[in-house]
Amino acid sequence: MLPRTPRVVSIKLTEVGRVHHVVDGREHGRPPAPGDRVIVEVDGGQAVGTVVRGIPQLVGRRRTTPDGPHRMVRLASRGDIVTRLKQERREQDAYRVALLKIRERGLAMKLVRVEQLFDGSRLLFYFTAEGRVDFRELVRELAAEFHARIEMRQIGPRDEAKSIGGYGTCGRPLCCTTFLTSFEPVSIKMAKNQNLTGRFCFRGGQ
Repeated sequence: MLPRTPRVVSIKLTEVGRVHHVVDGREHGRPPAPGDRVIVEVDGGQAVGTVVRGIPQLVGRRRTTPDGPHRMVRLASRGDIVTRLKQERREQDAYRVALLKIRERGLAMKLVRVEQLFDGSRLLFYFTAEGRVDFRELVRELAAEFHARIEMRQIGPRDEAKSIGGYGTCGRPLCCTTFLTSFEPVSIKMAKNQNLTGRFCFRGGQ
């Protein structure tokens, strides 16, 4: 008896961002349709994603296994969706509070976004900065405010563009939010060939 071919599902974890291809880890149940909300296993825990229409030629190239780190667990219930809506409001509150505290302390960092894990155990704060930032006191205050484990994650300008989204000079959505999975170093030669200034180049087209 031939092993069951894993069913690959195309999802987006946020409105702005690239499409992820994950294995449907269920043994039974109807195939998820575009627009369905689903629970998926991702790095660090579970998340709610939205099924999108995949491109068969691209989906077929993905090497996926049923026991891989990224997989669909189940269709999201009404309760899951309500929980996620509450989490989104909490993320907005956490963003406002953290932004206020950063300004009060004069920390040389730019808050990009806040993300709460679906199990509610952690709040992740993504930020950019030119150098090292001592945010220990900020973490303690945020932990006391939201009664959750706080993680501060420093990202680069191109990761910031990937999180926020936007359009490039070509008029199309940024490559990093649509299909790029990693960032290659930008050389001076590449910048010259595209007639870009150094600042424009290293900010990922922003």
